[in-house]
Amino acid sequence: MGKEMSIYYDEEGDFLEIAGGDTSNCYFDNLGNGIFNIVDKETNEIKGIAIFSFKKRTKNLTKIEVSLPFDFNIVSKMKG
Repeated sequence: MGKEMSIYYDEEGDFLEIAGGDTSNCYFDNLGNGIFNIVDKETNEIKGIAIFSFKKRTKNLTKIEVSLPFDFNIVSKMKG
């Protein structure tokens, strides 16, 4: 089974977080310029990214493309 992906956006703080899997045991690794990796404390696996001033950075874009530091799958669950 693949990792679950979560996307969180705080409009008031203009903060975007994209993560895969459980991030309860993670820390933010500052990459500079308001961009952070979300890193597992035990395994050092990158679980996601966080971006401050996201809307400000993308206000003139019509399409947003982001390279994620992890793989994820989109799975459809059949009702039955």
